[in-house]
Amino acid sequence: MDIEDWRKKIDVLDRQIVELLNERAAAAQAIGKLKQSTSLPVYEPNRERAVFDSVRAANQGPLPDIELVHIYERIIDVMRALQKNELASQGQKA
Repeated sequence: MDIEDWRKKIDVLDRQIVELLNERAAAAQAIGKLKQSTSLPVYEPNRERAVFDSVRAANQGPLPDIELVHIYERIIDVMRALQKNELASQGQKA
């Protein structure tokens, strides 16, 4: 494959990643609603550690574990913000 072929492959992969991130975001919003109804905190460090452990265990490379965890730290930060926004918008509706 030449560079253009690789770039096309990356474009396809990027679209798949966006789709999966949005699915994950929808799941995080749903969890935010459940957390509100059960009075659970948005920030759950034990759950976050479990996610990091899980993605490290699934990692086959070439991405180093530490870099993968950095990516997931950011993903989780964004998902936590979505949950907080969900809780805030639910509070305004009440």
